[in-house]
Formats: sequence, structure tokens, C-alpha cells
Amino acid sequence: MNRNGSVALIFNVLFCTFMLAPIVVVLGVSLTPEGFLEFPPSGISMRWYKAILDNPDFIDAAWISLKLAIAAATLATVLAIPAALAIGRGRFAGREALQALFLSPLMVPTVVLGIAFLRFLSLFGLNGTFIGLMACHAIIITPFILRLVLAAVVGLDQTVDRAAESLGASGWTVFRRITLPSIMPGVVGGWVLAFITSFDELTVSVFIVNPSTTTLPVRMFSHITQTTDPLVASVSSVTVIFSVVLMVIVDRLYGLDRLLIGEGKKA
Repeated sequence: MNRNGSVALIFNVLFCTFMLAPIVVVLGVSLTPEGFLEFPPSGISMRWYKAILDNPDFIDAAWISLKLAIAAATLATVLAIPAALAIGRGRFAGREALQALFLSPLMVPTVVLGIAFLRFLSLFGLNGTFIGLMACHAIIITPFILRLVLAAVVGLDQTVDRAAESLGASGWTVFRRITLPSIMPGVVGGWVLAFITSFDELTVSVFIVNPSTTTLPVRMFSHITQTTDPLVASVSSVTVIFSVVLMVIVDRLYGLDRLLIGEGKKA
């Protein structure tokens, strides 16, 4: 192994250790039988996982987060697909400005977005409502979907589209039967990434939720400020496992390489 290969191997090991260490600690803490944060755990117990079922606040917050993430990711997908087609295929004045507008939530600090959303929703009486929360989450996660769908659109061969149009197919038929199936890996990958981002979002949600729309991350944050038991660690572990299972399912269906970096899944 040459020197560059050794350096790359060391870097990869350090990077993986840095990424996995917090997850290992959280999983370890969630298995402790004690009533305080302990790592490594003195024993293995499912006490704090059973405690989740006995805490209706966390269950209700999880359902709200699940419904919110599905609704926001779907709304963002509906917005991102036509935007990606326009930006990727169109040649018009302001094209770069339109792309920058859709990607701007990535450049603005989430605290600033939270304050702005709070003020904006208050003007229309939507602060603390599910619709307002969904709209804000959709704005935050649209860039993630747009980037993946745009990558799929840019690499799309338009010859088949033109052939279908020359044979009399309408624009909607071409989109439904040809374009959409061709970019579906990017759409699915973007939706999943947006779903996970929305489900885990905390900073903006803190500003705009109320007791009836409290999401799981906000509930966890509120719990941490009041006590330091391992319950939050067990909830975090369940969230991590849920995300991993979701990514594995998507990988089996489409292949993460194909979705995220554009490489085809090998047979």
C-alpha cells in the first residue's frame, strides 16, 4: 500500500469513528438500567424503551412529526419537480436567480429562518398550526429535493421526449409516461432525504410550534431542559434505527449510489 493509500485509510477510519461514536454512545446510554446517564452501561436493560410507551407526550409528538414530514416532503416534491425541469431544461432570463432562490434556505441560518417564519405566520394567524408548520418545513427541505431532481433532469436524454411529441403525445402524457419515470430515482431520493430532514428538524420548529403541534425533536429538547434521564437516549435510538431502516429499504429498491451520486446499481 502506497503512502497516499495509507493516509486515505487512516482518514476514513478517523472519519467513520467520528461519525459513529455519538451513535454508539446514545445506544449505550439507552440500554442502561439506571435512572441517570451512564456510559458504558452497567448492564443491559430495555427499561427506557418500555418507558417510551408509557409516555403519551412522546408518542403524540412522534405521530405529529411523522405526518408533518410526509406532508412537507410531498409538498416540497410537488414544488421541486417543475422547478427542476424549468431550471434544467429551460433557457430564460433569471434562470440562475430562480435556482438561487430555491436553494437560499441552505444559506440562511436556521435561527434567522425561525424568527422570520414566526413573524410571517403571526401576520396570517397561522403560527402554531399544522399548515403553517408544514409550509415552513417544505421551504427548508425543498433545496434537498431540487438538487437531486435537477441532477436527474440534467442527465436526461430528451430524444425520447421529442419523439413522443412528434407522434402526437401531449405535454402531460410525455411527462407522465416518459419524463417522470426517468427522473423517479432522483425524486425518491430527494423525498427520502427531505423526509428525514423534516422529521429531525428542531431549530425552526421551536419558534412556531404550540402544545398541539409539538414535534418529536421539540419534545425531546423540552424534556432535556427539565431532566437528564436516559429516556431521550432511547427515543433517539429509535429515531436512528428508523432512519437506517428507511435508507436500507430505499437502497434495496433503487440503490443509494444511484440516488445520491448518480451511479447505476450493479446487478
